[in-house]
Amino acid sequence: MATRVTSPLAEPLSTKVLGPAVTLLEKELGITTVGDLLRHYPRRYGSWGQLTALSELPVGETVTILAEVRSVSRRAMKARRGTMLVAVVTDGTSDLELTFFSDRGPQRALVAGRRGMFSGTVGVYRDKRQLTHPTIELIDDDTDEDAALAKIDKPIVIYPASAKLTSARIAACMELQLAALPPLEDPLPADLLRRRSFLGIDEAFRKIHRPDDADDYTAARRRFRFEEAFVLQVALARRRLADGAQQATARVPSPGGLLEAFDERLPFTLTPGQETVGAEIAADLARTSPMHRLLQGEVGSGKTVVALRAMLACVDAGGQAALLAPTEVLAAQHYRAITTMLGDLAAGGMLGGDERGTQVVLLTGSLPAAVRKKAMLDAVSGDAGIVVGTHALLQEKVEFLDLGLVVVDEQHRFGVEQRDALRGKGRTVPHLLVMTATPIPRTVAMTVFGDLETSTLAELPAGRSPITTHVVPAAEKPGWYDRTWTRLREEIDAGHQGYVVCPRIGEGAGEGAAEDGTAPPPDDEGARRPMRGVLEVLEELRATPALAGLRVEMLHGRLPADERDATMRAFARGDVHVLVATTVIEVGVDVPNATAMVVLDADRFGVSQLHQLRGRVGRGSAAGLCLLVTDLEGPVPGRERLDAVARTLDGFELARVDLEQRREGDVLSSRQHGRSSLRLLRVLKDEVVIETARREATALVGADPDLSGHPELALEIALLLDEEQEAYLERG
Repeated sequence: MATRVTSPLAEPLSTKVLGPAVTLLEKELGITTVGDLLRHYPRRYGSWGQLTALSELPVGETVTILAEVRSVSRRAMKARRGTMLVAVVTDGTSDLELTFFSDRGPQRALVAGRRGMFSGTVGVYRDKRQLTHPTIELIDDDTDEDAALAKIDKPIVIYPASAKLTSARIAACMELQLAALPPLEDPLPADLLRRRSFLGIDEAFRKIHRPDDADDYTAARRRFRFEEAFVLQVALARRRLADGAQQATARVPSPGGLLEAFDERLPFTLTPGQETVGAEIAADLARTSPMHRLLQGEVGSGKTVVALRAMLACVDAGGQAALLAPTEVLAAQHYRAITTMLGDLAAGGMLGGDERGTQVVLLTGSLPAAVRKKAMLDAVSGDAGIVVGTHALLQEKVEFLDLGLVVVDEQHRFGVEQRDALRGKGRTVPHLLVMTATPIPRTVAMTVFGDLETSTLAELPAGRSPITTHVVPAAEKPGWYDRTWTRLREEIDAGHQGYVVCPRIGEGAGEGAAEDGTAPPPDDEGARRPMRGVLEVLEELRATPALAGLRVEMLHGRLPADERDATMRAFARGDVHVLVATTVIEVGVDVPNATAMVVLDADRFGVSQLHQLRGRVGRGSAAGLCLLVTDLEGPVPGRERLDAVARTLDGFELARVDLEQRREGDVLSSRQHGRSSLRLLRVLKDEVVIETARREATALVGADPDLSGHPELALEIALLLDEEQEAYLERG
């Protein structure tokens, strides 16, 4: 990456410029540098509206009045903590009340005799017109009045703020900082600014914070939105270039070898999508630069077969392959699926094994010491061509003879550090295949996984059945909740099985929001309600008349490994009718006879997680049924998520819904949710911007890989990427 140098934007905020506000900005908003402050962009822009006499105020419209404060009163509020402030203002002929549900902020300066402009929406309370929390511009003399009146036609800049640091205070700080700002070097190349008709950086900062009209801030936001996309894409383009310069061992399968033997035995025909993606992966493996490919596809689209064929190609070429799974249940499921599909090809060198075969071993933390030691010896000796495991694969003691391919399942469960630790076990840089069943919209993949080529399996193999999904509003219609268990019994009486999914384990087993650490979706109306747990639901269902006589068992990640495995095997055999589980079944569990799923407190799960969960049913010839039980009422975000899941089986559409509600998280680190490093750019909405930035970035880096001719751009990348984020891209 570029050498870090100084810049006016990197300078710490100065008390000489901002006074005591420096401490408040850091404490309240985490703003410590000039760049932090200038890139604290306005959240929105308001307008003063037309200056209106008090006697002519139209209810429901936004108005601006010029008036004098007649009186101010404060009183404690009964329904909430705090103090209400009510000011009565007059224009000499009529009076109007200004109401504030807090006495903090600019309204604290309101005293009898002060004049000012007040802007807000006219409401009515007890037959009197009033303005609630209006914007305030106080006036002390005639000069100030002229200046204030001149502002009526200009937008009101409204910043993300806090109780102790108001938007008005931030605006005052911005005014001071802009006045003290020296000329800035533009990180965007001059020819790009000209071709794309972008504002220069100095002009853009002033127009986004001090616009004269909507055209000003629109042009400034357009420039900064592109700049965010461009700087990120330049960083990713440099990463791709560096990846291409690394040396890997080409892995070309031998004719008549293991891969051909496997293909000959396949009891089904690969879908056109599987064949296309398989050809893309084979071409990558044949190169001497490491493959970096993201394989995404719907639940049941056949990703495991594609990944297994890639692993067999690597083994055929003399290398080894490792499959990293996030949970022991999923790792064991992969191990069973792979050994079942391979048959005697998974017993190479052993009695009864095919001479073209290899060994497949499982390595997890809960294995008995002797079994774990044997698996490690098989890996380091090269006897095991395929090693399937969990985080246990990342331990320093685990070594390989010649690791040629790393397959990471459910990438969102792993940090880049973990992905990198396994890749570091190869003689040369291993090829990398990342799999996910959580569909990623194209622009998200382009931005978040910009260093990976993307392959998508969009079609389901023949024989897969449709899944019907319904929302069960238990609070609104209690009878529907009872009918849920009757409907589950009907599926079981038809010879099938079912899952009941809970968001937590229950008393005595740890109390997280969910077993895998998943928190309730942000700003969810149901976040304070007690959640159902596996332990309590297990007992409830065993006592439910509708399920009488059935074998109901539980599964969660804190059970001993042998107990989990025994339960899953019993369920797979059909000995267990209903499995009450946490999200431990979310990925990898494949029981074709399971046709029904009931998700309790379904609003506590994200959209993509619900889509993953219901993918556990409908895996055989019989249709699947998914019932999403919720106590939420009305048109609230939690219910909207559930309605979206019930409305469509299109995982890509649901991924967009999920991201629109949750935001895309921090695209420059392993954090997958929460505060984003993006300020104006929205990866779902700004597809054209991202594509344009990607083309421009790729061309620029191709011509100037070290950015020696673009020092300002190199500096901007250095400012954008903190140490964690830079390391993230370096390892990516």
